[in-house]
Parts: sequence; C-alpha cells; structure tokens
Amino acid sequence: MHTPANAFKHAIASPGAQIGLWLGLADPYAAELCATAGFDWLLIDGEHGPNDLRSMLGALQAVAPYPSHPVLRIPQGDTTLIKQVLEIGATTLLVPMVETAEQARALVAATRYPPRGVRGVGSGLARSSRWSALPGYLQEADDSVCLLVQVETASALAHLDEIAAVEGVDGVFIGPADLSASMGHLGNPGHPDVRAAIDGAMARILAVGKAPGILAVDETLARHYIALGARFVAVGVEATMLARATRDLAGRFKATPGPAAGGSSMY
Repeated sequence: MHTPANAFKHAIASPGAQIGLWLGLADPYAAELCATAGFDWLLIDGEHGPNDLRSMLGALQAVAPYPSHPVLRIPQGDTTLIKQVLEIGATTLLVPMVETAEQARALVAATRYPPRGVRGVGSGLARSSRWSALPGYLQEADDSVCLLVQVETASALAHLDEIAAVEGVDGVFIGPADLSASMGHLGNPGHPDVRAAIDGAMARILAVGKAPGILAVDETLARHYIALGARFVAVGVEATMLARATRDLAGRFKATPGPAAGGSSMY
C-alpha cells in the first residue's frame, strides 16, 4: 500500500481555483458538518482559532471520510510543532508570518525527512503512516507534503519573489488583514493601496511558478482574485457565517437585535 498522493498539492500546481472554507470554531463536529458542503478544501485554524493538537487531530479525523481536503494552519513555524502535526496526519500546512526566504527554507526542511530535511523519524507511532500500515511511508512522505507559506506584511512583500521561489514551497497565501495593518490601514483590507499590493503579489507568485492563495469573504472580491489566477481561495468563515445567521434570526424576532456581524479581522 502506497502513501496516498496529495490531491490538493497536485490541483494547485495547475490553473484553476480550489474553493475553500475557513474553520475557526475548533470543533470536530462542526468541521464534519462543513465537510459535507462540497468545498475543495477546509482550513483548520490553529493560529486564531482555539485549537490545540488534540482538537486539530479531531478535526482531521472528522473530515477524513469526505472529499474536502484538510489544510492545517499552525500558530507559528516551529519545527517541533510541525513534526507533531505531520504525525497526526496533516499533509498540507499553512504557516503564518513568513518574512524571508531563509525562514521558508527552514520550514521546508522541517517538513522533510533527512537527508532533505530535519523531520524527526517516529512515524511507527503515528496516524501519518497508519501506524506502519503504509510500508513505504518514510520514502514517500516528503512528496505527499504540501507547504503553504503566509506572506502578510509589507516587509514580507518586499521579499516575496525570493520566498515564493524556495524549492519545496508549493503556495503562498496573502493575509489581507495583517498586510493592511502593516501598511497603515488597520481594519481596512479593502483599501485601494492594499488591493493593489495584493493584485501585484498574485502576479509575482504566479511568475515564479507557484500557487497564490487568499481568504476573501466578499464574493465580488473572491471572484476578482480567481480571475487573477489565485489557485486556492477561501470564500467564507464558518464562525462568521454562524454569527451572522443567528444574529439575523434573533433580530427578526427581537425588538433590539444584537451587534451587527461584520467581517473578521483576524486573518
């Protein structure tokens, strides 16, 4: 039995957008519900969502029977944490706040076994190898890993070409909220300067042969990025969708509705 190929990794290597949904509720039951919707990928958020290793494992297990591919965002690019999330079966990682090509190369090394990297060898204990039911896992695992790095500051954009060109980086995710803050437009990722920077970044990522990605909960904006060539686009956040739906429903029956459900700024 061979290690399963990473279909998401292969999909984003070619033109066409993989459409995803952000999971911030940190609940496997909610993750499974969303896995029935038909999205190409689901982002399990361990940076701003209250996930730990156990709940991320639960989410991976919950969505495993469904076609939607789980992408796991870890809180930081820590080598030990990367080893742990790979062992619980994550095959596609999104790492926030990547600022330099040197940092990107270190992340590539953390996701690969020696001699290509520094990933610790212990898969016999782990879900990643199906507890050694995949006899070729150690030889095949490197090729099944998809690494997405998150570029989300003005300083990181200055190094974008070098970051995207790092061998082993499969995609670059632009973080509009943090990028807008670093550009002096906190809470306003739709500012024309930010929009222009993102449009330019998309073209630069494609120019080096890598996959650009983004979260855009505004449908018009999401379709704009898809038209620009974005390969993986999250078009909603389940926590925001639940908040909006419950507040709208309460507001239709209550004299004083709750606070308006605006867009989140945590991404």
